Amino acid sequence: MLVQGDISQQIRGLTEQQAAERLQQEGYNELPSARRHGILAVAWEVVREPMFLLLIAGGVVYLILGDVTEALALLASVFLIIGITLYQERKTENALEALRDLSSPRALVIREGAQARIAGRDVVRGDVVVLAEGDRVPADAILRWSINVTVDESLLTGESVPVSKVARSGSGEETMAQPGGDDQPYIYSGTLVVQGRGIAEVLATGPRSAMGKIGRAIQGVRIEQTPLQQETGRLVRILAIWGIFLCVVLVVGYGLIRGQWLDGILAGIALAMSVLPEEFPVVLTVFLALGAWRIAQKRVLTRRVPTVETLGAATVLCVDKTGTLTQNRMSVRELYAQGVSITIGEHVTQPMAQAFHDLAEYSVLASQSDPFDPMEKAIVAFADTALPGGSRLHSGWTLVREYPLTPSLLAVTRAWVSPESRSLTIAVKGAPEAIADLCRLDVDSRSALTEQVADMVKDGLRVLGVARARVDSQALPERAEACVFELVGLLGLADPIRAEVPAAVRECYGAGVRVVMITGDYPGTAQAIARQIGLRNPDHVITGPMLRDMDDATLRDRIKTTNIFARVAPEQKLRLVEALKADGEIVAMTGDGVNDAPALKAAHIGIAMGGRGTDVAREAAALVLLDDDFSSIVRAVRTGRRIFDNLRKAMGYILAIHVPIAGIALLPVLFGWPLVLLPLQIVFLELIIDPASSIVFEAEPEEKDVMQRPPRDARAPLFTRRTAGLSLLQGTSIFAIVLVVFRLSLELGSPAAEARALTFTTLVVANLSLVLADRSQTRTILATLHTRNLALWGIIAGALALLALVLYVPFLRNLFGFAFLHPSDLLICLAAGISGILWFEGIKVVRKWWLQRSGRQETNPAQ
Repeated sequence: MLVQGDISQQIRGLTEQQAAERLQQEGYNELPSARRHGILAVAWEVVREPMFLLLIAGGVVYLILGDVTEALALLASVFLIIGITLYQERKTENALEALRDLSSPRALVIREGAQARIAGRDVVRGDVVVLAEGDRVPADAILRWSINVTVDESLLTGESVPVSKVARSGSGEETMAQPGGDDQPYIYSGTLVVQGRGIAEVLATGPRSAMGKIGRAIQGVRIEQTPLQQETGRLVRILAIWGIFLCVVLVVGYGLIRGQWLDGILAGIALAMSVLPEEFPVVLTVFLALGAWRIAQKRVLTRRVPTVETLGAATVLCVDKTGTLTQNRMSVRELYAQGVSITIGEHVTQPMAQAFHDLAEYSVLASQSDPFDPMEKAIVAFADTALPGGSRLHSGWTLVREYPLTPSLLAVTRAWVSPESRSLTIAVKGAPEAIADLCRLDVDSRSALTEQVADMVKDGLRVLGVARARVDSQALPERAEACVFELVGLLGLADPIRAEVPAAVRECYGAGVRVVMITGDYPGTAQAIARQIGLRNPDHVITGPMLRDMDDATLRDRIKTTNIFARVAPEQKLRLVEALKADGEIVAMTGDGVNDAPALKAAHIGIAMGGRGTDVAREAAALVLLDDDFSSIVRAVRTGRRIFDNLRKAMGYILAIHVPIAGIALLPVLFGWPLVLLPLQIVFLELIIDPASSIVFEAEPEEKDVMQRPPRDARAPLFTRRTAGLSLLQGTSIFAIVLVVFRLSLELGSPAAEARALTFTTLVVANLSLVLADRSQTRTILATLHTRNLALWGIIAGALALLALVLYVPFLRNLFGFAFLHPSDLLICLAAGISGILWFEGIKVVRKWWLQRSGRQETNPAQ
């Protein structure tokens, strides 16, 4: 319900012009984010890359030599790459901006005397905000008018009990007090209105709000590069140093031996381009960016892209229960009244006994008519099915008074008057122990009630007690405790598990990933859910109070075998994360509140809840779970493993193909043979290598065993000895074949242009064959052809089309220094290029035969 019309009509609010001016002066109502990169900044970053500097240097040398065509071809490639990079950067920025707009909550404000629904990020200081039950407060504000407003500030304070708010009239300068405590007029950005309605004046937005200050502090924490980023950077630096060294040696040797310094510089540039693995950081960036996009299709948004590759190494998933493992959709499952309990199915198909009818009736009277609370929604839905008149059975009754839930009385009490009676009917529902106190039960009755509650909790139910009283309309007390209540019964409510969670948990265990439940709920409820989803070792539980009394050494020992942590306060999550990390685990942690932010930041993979999470939690986390669904995390882990597998394939391919390119660029210079590769030819090869490594391998589906093997060691290098050795062996075999083609053509008297064309064509064919072979470390090329990869065929078709152009278009053929090749020459190149990887295909066949004969399961040899 919104504010009454006569109230809102008395308030004018800001004008649109005032709001626009303040928005321009103070910025959007959101946490600060990274600035957009300008076109010139992106272009400058591209031009500073070593490969592009080499291309520019080569273009300059060609201009000095008077070869304008070659120079323009090289320089044009520079601008082409800059244009592609600018397009990708702008596309990424626009996507992030759109995401910020979508994630911004809506706010109802009064401007120029009219109510308007705007994006939360557009709220400014001085705006008048209309708040109702269930609304998120868009900014720090002070209540100017309210009716029964209570706010859940647990996101800021960690206290689960909502606090009451009172309005303060007047205007002028106001200073926000600290969150927490009842009867304050201040409300805070990101907190939740759980009851009542009100009008508030905004005092602080964005980084100036209480939540924004925490967010800024978190933002100042420096995030280190992932091991993969560090390894890639280190490998590039090592190979770059070698490339520069060989380049200098080649230029000096060429100049001294042949006296052709400019040609020596071109040969040196070609060698440096062939050795420099500039694809490594590009491929890493592209894989992680596209990986983030793919994970987004699994309903998981990536805030820190490098975390994508860490997903595949996760060994522990720490998850909340409510809304992640369960549906966060309560329903009535059990009724207890007069010593008898009944279980309720999805639908009530027969009339209930009077005792259970009374229980349903009074639980509705103790609830809001149009509730927001999930438990009250469940009660109303149950009553609509179970009661003859539904939840509107007493629609003619008038609510006289409501006693709110307080720390001293964990129950909600509502007093009603009916048209037929002058006495008041009072209904109360709340914690069973609070209801027992209100009903003044004797020891035996209290013991029986406690035992029944324990049995219901063991079944994973949340239990509410319901009681009733009657008082004279003239004798309504100030405190609910003054009434004489009669116990009506107990309601057991269940939050059903998500149907897909048990299968997802089994998949985690099959992948060697441990699942740990961390919840603020009771141990019995947590254990019941754990058994339903198949969590291991459900009998062992550590509670928050136990955790508080436990030293670090004991916790590190107990955490190895305990998978359930119940009644845990948000701030205790950080300690659990640190204990798991100290035990050598790679930890993924979910959280939703401001108090969860330190734990999310400390975890290797922080995962914020998108449905019920706060902006601060999302800022601290690396991933945002849009649907708060555990199975989405598991799908993201699967995708993370696929990304790393394909990244390793791409990196291995890059290392392998650079061996023959570097060799064929170096040997002719050392032995005085005609040059095969100059900068333009290497640019052509890069047009194959770059998209093949960054697009074809990225698009490869996961291997069949991706979730049947243990997590990879996060500290293990991308290039293990086995991986590097295999890549170097592949590259050496291709180089040997290409060298044989080159030398034989020269020995048979072919002109240099023909030998160069034959060698280059063989190298292109070998390159494409290597792409096909490296799609899988276990399946042959023929087997992988059944796996769909549209990017693969696009790259192969494009490469062969470009090769045909440079071989048979006279202008391009002369530009590349090639001779015309006949069909028989092409067949020779095709056979030679394919033969360079046949041994690798043979190893796959032999290995598969040996595994089948020995009865062993096939695993990824790259592991």
